[in-house]
Amino acid sequence: MLELDIPNFGAITIQHLVCDYNGTLAVDGRLPTSVKEKLNRIAELVTVHVITADTFGLAQRELLDVNCTLTILTKEDQSAAKQDYVQRLGAEQTVAIGNGRNDRLMLQTAVIGIAVLLDEGAAIQTIQSADILCPGIHEALAYFEEPRRLIATLRG
Repeated sequence: MLELDIPNFGAITIQHLVCDYNGTLAVDGRLPTSVKEKLNRIAELVTVHVITADTFGLAQRELLDVNCTLTILTKEDQSAAKQDYVQRLGAEQTVAIGNGRNDRLMLQTAVIGIAVLLDEGAAIQTIQSADILCPGIHEALAYFEEPRRLIATLRG
């Protein structure tokens, strides 16, 4: 768990990290070793969840040695399914990271929504729904390694 008091944003307790998979953690379905390592370190602080449509069908295999809960969605209204997932966990204690249009509601609902821009790009609606835009997943995950960056970015 991470506890932060962000001036003019509020005091928050982060217990969950919810990430999209393709385009957020992985490129073309492949999860870099460096991302696996970061996720496992983060899992020592908060519960890590990966929720995905699994476009490339590789998420389960690629996440085998990552300490996370994997949810693979059906094709039906993925935006609402991701938002519901965050709400069930408790939006006020969840950070969400995504890039696709189907991530926009999840980022908007979470206490902190982070949009990332990898090889796949990022949907404009998702960027507009986020609290933070990062140039890549390593920068987004670094907030858990150095939480004071969140304070510096989000203070009012």
